[in-house]
Amino acid sequence: MTDQNSSAPAARQRRLSPLVLTVIIVAVLIVAFLGFASVFTEVQWYRQLGFLPVLATQWIAAAVMFAVGFIAMAVPVFFSIDFAYRKRPVYARLTAQLDRYQEMIEPLRRVVKWGLPIVIGIIGGMTAAASWQRVLLWMNREGTGQVDPQFNLDVSFFMFDLPLLRGVVGFASAVVLTSLILGAATSYLYGGISINGREVRVSKATRIQAAVLAFLYLALQGVSLWLDQYATLTDPQGLLTGAMYSDVFAVIPGKQILAGIAILIALLFLITSFTGKWRLPVIGTALFLASSLVLGVGYPWAIQQFRVTPDEGSLESEYIERNMAATRAAYGVDEVEQESYDATTDTESGALRDDAVATANIRIMDPEVISRTFAQLEQSRQYYTFPNSLNVDRYVIDGQVEDTVSAIRDVNVESQSGWYNQTLVYTHGYGLVAAYGNQRSPGGEPVFLENGIPTSGMLGEFEPRVYFGMNSPPYSIVGGERDRPIEVDYPADAETAAEASADEDAVEAEPAEGEDAVVEEAEGADGERQNLTTFSGDGGPELSNAFVKLLYALKFQDFEVVLSGAVVDGSQILYDRNPVERIQKVAPYLTMDSSPIASVVDGRVVWIVDGYTTSADYPYSEVRDFNAMKVDADTDNQSMTQNPINYIRNSVKATVDAYDGSVKLYAWDTEDPILKAWDKIYPGMLTDQSEMSADLLSHVRYPTDLFKAQRDILSRYHVSGPGVFYSSEDAWRTPDDPVSAAGGETNAAPQPPYYLTLSAGDEDPNFSIYSTYIPDATGEGSRDILTGYLAANSNAGDQAGEVAEEYGRLKLLTLPRGDTVPGPGQVQNSYNTDPTVSTELNILRQGETRVISGNLLTLPVGGGLLYVQPVYIEASSGTSFPLLQKVLVSFGDKIAFEDTLDDALDELFGGDSGASAGDQEVVPEDTVEGETPADGGETETPAPTPEATVDDALRDMQSALEDRDAAMADGDWTAYGEADERLKQAIEQAISNEADGE
Repeated sequence: MTDQNSSAPAARQRRLSPLVLTVIIVAVLIVAFLGFASVFTEVQWYRQLGFLPVLATQWIAAAVMFAVGFIAMAVPVFFSIDFAYRKRPVYARLTAQLDRYQEMIEPLRRVVKWGLPIVIGIIGGMTAAASWQRVLLWMNREGTGQVDPQFNLDVSFFMFDLPLLRGVVGFASAVVLTSLILGAATSYLYGGISINGREVRVSKATRIQAAVLAFLYLALQGVSLWLDQYATLTDPQGLLTGAMYSDVFAVIPGKQILAGIAILIALLFLITSFTGKWRLPVIGTALFLASSLVLGVGYPWAIQQFRVTPDEGSLESEYIERNMAATRAAYGVDEVEQESYDATTDTESGALRDDAVATANIRIMDPEVISRTFAQLEQSRQYYTFPNSLNVDRYVIDGQVEDTVSAIRDVNVESQSGWYNQTLVYTHGYGLVAAYGNQRSPGGEPVFLENGIPTSGMLGEFEPRVYFGMNSPPYSIVGGERDRPIEVDYPADAETAAEASADEDAVEAEPAEGEDAVVEEAEGADGERQNLTTFSGDGGPELSNAFVKLLYALKFQDFEVVLSGAVVDGSQILYDRNPVERIQKVAPYLTMDSSPIASVVDGRVVWIVDGYTTSADYPYSEVRDFNAMKVDADTDNQSMTQNPINYIRNSVKATVDAYDGSVKLYAWDTEDPILKAWDKIYPGMLTDQSEMSADLLSHVRYPTDLFKAQRDILSRYHVSGPGVFYSSEDAWRTPDDPVSAAGGETNAAPQPPYYLTLSAGDEDPNFSIYSTYIPDATGEGSRDILTGYLAANSNAGDQAGEVAEEYGRLKLLTLPRGDTVPGPGQVQNSYNTDPTVSTELNILRQGETRVISGNLLTLPVGGGLLYVQPVYIEASSGTSFPLLQKVLVSFGDKIAFEDTLDDALDELFGGDSGASAGDQEVVPEDTVEGETPADGGETETPAPTPEATVDDALRDMQSALEDRDAAMADGDWTAYGEADERLKQAIEQAISNEADGE
């Protein structure tokens, strides 16, 4: 009775109290509901966008792989533990220590027996689920028709089969090894294995279990070693990626021999399970380990050290050639056209006459510099913003293709306070601003071909509202059945309000498929007149009821979504609005280009983004870090993680509509085996390239990141023979950005590639992306002379709306070694040290202004290399933004520094360059001489242009500076003071004139 009474309180103590049980249940329900909210909102996003099969496929695939991995890991582990326990010796003698272990484990034995396999199975399931892409690619693979040079296997084996097979063998090895360890531990705990001094006793059941598992493990190691021989063709360790001489003659045979030894020893373990004799398999295992050291490490080292190293250039020649051929094919540079360019350094009158089209399109507006100018002139309000770097695009204006710099006027909610404003009112950007790349106004501002609010210009009518941009808020709630609009469309004065009213009447008369926005004029809280609108597209999931609102409130942790009365019936919630991230979600197999562009296409603002399929398993192709290859002066390596690749294709051109966020994926490289596999995995998700409109094709360009990768590869792989490649005697590199280096940056990044209309060699001018090369040498012996010029044709579409045959063609101009053509660094140094240029720049730096050097462009024209650099001036305090004032040009060792590109070229080429540069100042019509006033009065004498007054002030500054220096040299301090005073007055006048020009 006493024992029963004493055990009752203990039993009650072990029970969970109702409060604790309730807390646990509530916590589980909360976690489950949060999980449901996450799943539901994700499904809604994909369904609205039309890509739900993408989400369903990856979830189903991951779930199936998790189940396979869980079962494959948990079941063998469970049976290994269970078998060892069930077959334990009944009368085994246990040590006192083992007795204590059993007493500790026994109360938890069932929990351990079931719980440990489950935990380990979950780990295995998660590991397997992470490989769902690899499995689906293998299931949908196709042959490439290309074979490797070592084993004569289709390249698809290395890209699809080998990674999966090695993964399966590795997973199976982990399962068997885990089962062996846990089975042995259980047997030891329950007497199946006993150790008494030097004597080890193993029960029959334990012997059979251990021997069978050891057989399986060693057999798997044999398979793994056999597969490892193929992996040598993608191994980046060593001289180059791929199997080199020592790999072919030592490593690969060694792997084959070791695989055979492993299989033999595995059979010895299987025999032991019947005979109980451990001597042979134990000795065999020891010999296997010794053989691994000899065949896997020692012999390859000896071959490399004593056979290859003394004659490496000769012995590795064949394998270097394999690497060169594979690398060129995998990076898409195997068909690059190389042409010797005998660049002259002598200037002759009329030398640019044959290149007039190219010189007329020289872009003097630097997209990295004038972004602040765009913002100052076109931002309009604090709730708008422009990107730090503008797009280089082209449009057909009056039948002429014009290179432009452009950007959208995106929304900036950081300047707004309160959830209501940030989520419901300031929901979108407005308009696309574009300027001619080769023109400037008299004051140095860009010449806009599309600007203003409401937007107007040369691009025709288009939907200007940008709900999906690079700077869009995390989420906005738009649309719905409202009594009056609440979304700010753009600020308005009385004039624009009248225009908006007229536009509204027109919209009501002719609705365009329900896509036009309802616009209404209102007055903000601060008295500012505003045009309001209501989103009328289909851009996000609909907040159809209170339950859906609650789920999104949990997703974004903002309960205003539920509580706000402004969230009405029919409201849509827009999120994941960055075009790059949006495409990445619907196409998780793509690596996205880091330079999307926004263009006006068929009456819409459309984001155009390039997508790549990549692999690191192409045999013999050189493995490089893709993130590192993209780094230059304009692009930082924001990701610290590496992205190793040795195969890349621009397989997809994707678009995102800036108004409604709709996504289209156009299959661009239909021969890419990786894209073919993904097209089978996600059927119907890719659109055929033939469905791209002619307008869209005209804005597609050669992708920046792909060009950077190819530029990096060709810096070494442009040579024709393995001997030259091995000696690195003609290795190149991209020059450091000369502007950054001249600015004092100690670790200047490579010069970025530039988009420009140019003529590479003897070709007709076309829109291209280009970069230059200099010798790859460091230290005192390095020379910044030009050795190569790489250009890629970026005109994707012709007038018929078909993909241009020339698109993507790489042209490499190689300069002869005998002639010294200055590279970008030398040219920048010449600019900075030229007496005339430095004097004028010093004058420009006087007072409250500072000088900004623009991008240094290089053009193969006139039989040589022409360098062009715009020079900008901005105030060093107060309201400041860059204005183009001068242009630096050089050809050979001659330099010119003038107000316009035309003047500079004529000065450089002896008064007649023969060029037709397009940077003539665009003078406003009301300053044209002889113009009759609209009121019929007398013609007034036109006022001096801002540039003329600036030039007069600069001349006064020059004169005063010279007089001051002369007075100081003579010791005449009275004259020095007078000259100094005149200099200050001239500086003030220059600043005043510049401000008037702005």
